[in-house]
Amino acid sequence: MVNIEMVRTMPVEVQRSVFSNLLVAGKNTSFGKEHGFDSVRKLQDFQRNVPIRTYDEIKPWIDRTRNGEHDVLWPGQTPWFAKSSGTTSQRSKYLPVTRSALFGCHFKGGQDLLALFSDARPLSKLYGGKHLVLGGSSSLMELGSHGYTGDLSAILVDNLPIWVESRRTPHRDIALMDGWEEKVDAMALATMVEDVRILAGIPSWMLVVVKRVLERSGASTLGEVWPNLQLFMHGGVNFSPYRAEFESLIGNTKHTLDYFETHNASEGLFGLQDRLNEDDLLMMLDYGIYFEFVPISECHSANPISLELRELEVGEEYALVISTNAGLWRYALGDVIRVTEVHPFRMQVSGRVNAYLNAFGEELMGHQAEKAMAEACTLSGAMVRDFTAAPVYMRSNRTGGHEWFIEFVKKPQTGMLEFMDFLDASLIRQNSDYAVKRTGGLAIEQPIGHALEPGTFDAWLKSQGKLGGQHKVPRLSNKRDLIEQIESIRQRTSEDQLKSVESD
Repeated sequence: MVNIEMVRTMPVEVQRSVFSNLLVAGKNTSFGKEHGFDSVRKLQDFQRNVPIRTYDEIKPWIDRTRNGEHDVLWPGQTPWFAKSSGTTSQRSKYLPVTRSALFGCHFKGGQDLLALFSDARPLSKLYGGKHLVLGGSSSLMELGSHGYTGDLSAILVDNLPIWVESRRTPHRDIALMDGWEEKVDAMALATMVEDVRILAGIPSWMLVVVKRVLERSGASTLGEVWPNLQLFMHGGVNFSPYRAEFESLIGNTKHTLDYFETHNASEGLFGLQDRLNEDDLLMMLDYGIYFEFVPISECHSANPISLELRELEVGEEYALVISTNAGLWRYALGDVIRVTEVHPFRMQVSGRVNAYLNAFGEELMGHQAEKAMAEACTLSGAMVRDFTAAPVYMRSNRTGGHEWFIEFVKKPQTGMLEFMDFLDASLIRQNSDYAVKRTGGLAIEQPIGHALEPGTFDAWLKSQGKLGGQHKVPRLSNKRDLIEQIESIRQRTSEDQLKSVESD
């Protein structure tokens, strides 16, 4: 906990040390030589020498490392590449994972989260049982003789220390299965007989697994299967829309089930929840990642301004730019965070730079959509599995608006129209731009909502080759591509159901 206390009490100093160490490590790499790391004396020099880059712009250096070249982005040879398509890209990315990043960031984050939880719950007994870790759906593939590529979770599982591996369930043969449908069943059968005390994974996919556990075990609640369950470590999506369903499945356990959130990605781990019953995360500033923060208003400018940690303001939103011990230099991560506290620095994940709705000047962000969805569920008695929204564009005879596709676990008791009224009212309260555009329905009319059949989003993910534990449905988009693909699946499902009825 010593390092965590330094992050809380000396955050600016910790980040400056990380910055200096990164420059020293990178100065003799090809990238460092090309960008004059030797001449960098302060952050402004670094910012002047190194432009902010997207994945496509840093990809030529990554490709060289994937081909086995040494000392390109980071000293030595990069042994692993995490394959990731993200939520907004259809094309795979191959993100470098160095030994420094694996042990000094990803594994350190897991250790710190458990330390933070144990500090908050000193009487907890996490280590007497198993930890159900839900990862991706592919094993590692060799890159010739010089490295491996696969899901980050596969890289982590393949390198776990023995004390972690001995407590993890299911066995790695199941954890690294490629077929998601078969994997879920195998996981349920293997874990329902274990003394599981920790769950770790994306909430939407974890729900799929625990429901299969209930189905296979014949139990009505998870407390019957895992009476010692104490902790759910989650990340990837906002937990609010899923909380009610999780709590309905828990039942009675020997301990209170606590939820701890992480902000992590293939590029690194950026934040951990450090307080019980809070919804923000402590920025983890000592994991070999130097952070810069681009104000939202600057995100799409040719030369965006980036701020240091000490320049952040509470309540403001920023896009993250990172330089890391994996050799990503001034990399535009794409994540947007909102600062909730300074000194110590805490944040909430707002969404993605490109995952928002702004077809009519409404500037609707992902965190606002998720909060509205959670409020509508509470007021209507509904539970949501997943959702997405896109614009309905203006026509000569129609005002524009938003169209929402929602897959419910439990449909609204009030009916769909009133559910959408609740959602609309929440968005109006949260977002002044949306409220103005909704006034009198002049620019944005009442949102349209469609209740999808169970499994529709899974069918879409499968069609994109993304069915599995690390992939997520994009929440918001300014284009209608995803909505139209979902609509096509929806229509096919309806036609199949009609044919089934006619044949009967």
